[in-house]
Order: sequence, then structure tokens, then C-alpha cells
Amino acid sequence: MRFMIIVKATKDSEAGVMPSETLLAEMGEFHQQLADAGVLLDASGLQASAKGWRIQYSGEKRSFVDGPFAETKELIAGYTIIQVGSRQEAIDWSKRYPNPSIDGREGEIEVRPLFELDDFGPSAAVERFRELETSIKK
Repeated sequence: MRFMIIVKATKDSEAGVMPSETLLAEMGEFHQQLADAGVLLDASGLQASAKGWRIQYSGEKRSFVDGPFAETKELIAGYTIIQVGSRQEAIDWSKRYPNPSIDGREGEIEVRPLFELDDFGPSAAVERFRELETSIKK
């Protein structure tokens, strides 16, 4: 089972305030523990939304919207993807996640399971994704 640990953005992270050496060390240690346990798949921080954009859809119409985006509470500052044997194992790891806030006060993570191809019924589209998955892993 794969889970994404989503680090919620703050006003500081959106303002481009970089994490302290202490926070980077704590994150590094936690991610090393995940790697040592064989459950870490990927992890990275995201730059502020001012450097990003969104594509909004209305049927076939697409609109480009340049960042920054106003609602900080809905933005993501980083993520960690883990693969574990159960929901409980993911909960246990997420409870150990260091406080991701830059100022060491208020921070939040959200954890959500990723879909697996087996979650979908059999179809040609699903088989195409299986083939893509296989070719990516090579």
C-alpha cells in the first residue's frame, strides 16, 4: 500500500522562507529511517506557488492561471511517498513525522492512500497503465 504524506504550506513557506538547519536535519533523519526500513519511495519539497501555475478545465476548454495562489491552507509545501503493508503502519510512520513548520509552531501534514491499479476493474485503459508502469521500472 502506498501513501502520500502531504506537508501543508504555511505563510512562511509561501513567502520563500527556507527551513532551518535544525528542521532539515530532523527531516533528513526521519527520511533516513524510512529509507532504512525500506518504505521510502520518494520525497521532496515544493517551491512557493508564486513559481507555479494551474490549468483549469471547463469541458474541453483549458485556462492557464499563474501563481501565486491566495489560499495558503490549501497549498502543499512538500510530500513523502511511502509503501507499507497496512494503513496502521502508515499511521505509525506519520505520527513520527517531524513538525514541518518553519517556525516550529503550527504545522500540519495530511496522509492519503494512493490508488493502485488493482483498485480499478479490468479494462484496456488499466492494462495500458500496467504496461507504462512496467516500462518505467526498467
